[in-house]
Amino acid sequence: MKMKISNRVQSMEYSAIRKLVPYAEKAKADGKVVYHLNIGAPDTETPHEFLESIKKVEMKTISYPPAKGLDELREAIANYYAKDGLALNKENIAVTYGASEALLISLLMTTDYGDYILTSDPYYTNYDSFMVETGLKLSTFPTNFEDGFRIPDYDILKSSVKEGTKAILICNPANPTGALYSREELERIAKLAVEFDLYIIADEIYREFIYDGNKFTSIMEIEGVEDRVILLDSISKRFSACGARIGAIMSKNEEIMAAAFKLCTARLAVPTIEQIGATALYEMKSDYLKNVNEEYTKRRDLIYDEILKIEGAKTYKSQGAFYSIVELPIDDTDDFARWLLTDFEDDNETVMVAPLSGFYSESERGKSQIRLAFAVSQEKIKRGIELIKLGLEEYKKINK
Repeated sequence: MKMKISNRVQSMEYSAIRKLVPYAEKAKADGKVVYHLNIGAPDTETPHEFLESIKKVEMKTISYPPAKGLDELREAIANYYAKDGLALNKENIAVTYGASEALLISLLMTTDYGDYILTSDPYYTNYDSFMVETGLKLSTFPTNFEDGFRIPDYDILKSSVKEGTKAILICNPANPTGALYSREELERIAKLAVEFDLYIIADEIYREFIYDGNKFTSIMEIEGVEDRVILLDSISKRFSACGARIGAIMSKNEEIMAAAFKLCTARLAVPTIEQIGATALYEMKSDYLKNVNEEYTKRRDLIYDEILKIEGAKTYKSQGAFYSIVELPIDDTDDFARWLLTDFEDDNETVMVAPLSGFYSESERGKSQIRLAFAVSQEKIKRGIELIKLGLEEYKKINK
């Protein structure tokens, strides 16, 4: 009998964000400069409090921390959320390996093999990988570029629920669309969850990145669903600490947290040193987030202004997160994005974008759309969009 890699892994696709990585690496190897507008890896400086707290650590042995996380970190997270009016205590919180493990734990404790998870379309492309890992299926409700990808009317939501649906998964503010859901929209989600007895898994890791004076509303603030909401948290985007891999899962439901703690025990623990650093981040008193938000607002506005200079291109001002969706006057942004890396250059420079088709449940949707991340400097954004404009002009000539 010949050994083989599992069907599970073989059926797993690379994310839409990373499919183009080999082409980008080849371009760099050939000496090109690649401007990365494709991925949400913030370039803002991680607060110095993180490393300063780690430097003060004096331990002769770094032993296992509690499986559910250090008490001081869980308390710091609870206090942080209390400032936004969410009444949590440390027993409502388990520390995880980033928001990714928080999502994995949420899926494992709320579903069984073959169940459905309902989410928006388009959605964060890595959700597909989690479905394969857990043996789940993804169903979606439609959202549209024309209205900024708002949550649809209740009848549409209701018609999207399949037999075997166990949870609604939302990202607010949304990746990839930058949509910020209003209280009214969240109340629709809550109504659906109650009517069909569903859990609500809410990825709110971009909650601090809100623009134009809008107010963020957490699904945990909506009355009547306190027993079914599971929040996912992370320091990755909020504090520009993606490599630290510290997240959290939170719920006011004691049974949910007991199940989460059990799963945390099975994987032993999250690194002690990073938890100490994360505690300092949640406890720091500074204008860090205010300053970061102001910078992201400038970057978002720059994308909007520069994209509208491209003939036939359309976009809108994202209300949250750090992503903008752009509609280009071409039929296949997958091909265009690849071509930018393989065949195009201006002064030995090119740009990498994320085709939006890979974020949809059906790849034929979004074929003229791309996602741009404004997680890089204004200078790089301006040059990156200039390269998109120049690339479009050349691409359209050879693809008449």
